[in-house]
Amino acid sequence: MLLNILIPLIGIVFDQIVKYWASTELQAVGTIPLWEGVFHLTYCENTGAAFSMFTGQRWLLLAVTVVLLSGLLWALHKNWMQNAFGRMSLRLIISGAIGNMIDRILLGYVVDLFDFRLINFPIFNVADILLCVGVGMMVIYILFMEPKIEKAKKEAAQDGDHLSDGNA
Repeated sequence: MLLNILIPLIGIVFDQIVKYWASTELQAVGTIPLWEGVFHLTYCENTGAAFSMFTGQRWLLLAVTVVLLSGLLWALHKNWMQNAFGRMSLRLIISGAIGNMIDRILLGYVVDLFDFRLINFPIFNVADILLCVGVGMMVIYILFMEPKIEKAKKEAAQDGDHLSDGNA
C-alpha cells in the first residue's frame, strides 16, 4: 500500500521540479543544446496531448484523465495486476497522468522540455516518460506475464481438484 502512494508521489514531485526549472530558467533562454542538433532542452507549452493531439481541448483532456485515473487507481486498489512488475506499470502511469494533469489545471497547458531533434521527435517531459514506460510495462505484463500467471493458477486449481478427489 505504501508503494502505491510513495512511487507516484516521487514521480509527480520530480516531474514538477523539472517543469518548475523549465518555467523559471529555461523559458528565458528558450533552448539549451546539450548535443547540438541531437538533444536540446527547449521550453515548450503544449495545450494538447501526445504529439499535440487535441490541441486546445483542455477540459476534454482533463475529463479523460480523471476517468482513466479512476480506473487505474481502482485496478491498483483491487490488485488486478498480480505481480510487482504489473503494479509498477500502474504506478508509473498514474504518476505521469497526475503530473501532466497538474499542469493542465494550474497553467492551462503542459510544460515540455526534452527536445530530441535527431529524429524530429515531439518535445516531452518527465511525466510523458513515466507514462510511456508505464504503458510499455503494462503491455509486456498483459502480453507475456498475465497469461503465465493465469495458466499457473488454473494448473494449481486442477491439482487441488485432483487432491480433493483422492486421485493424488
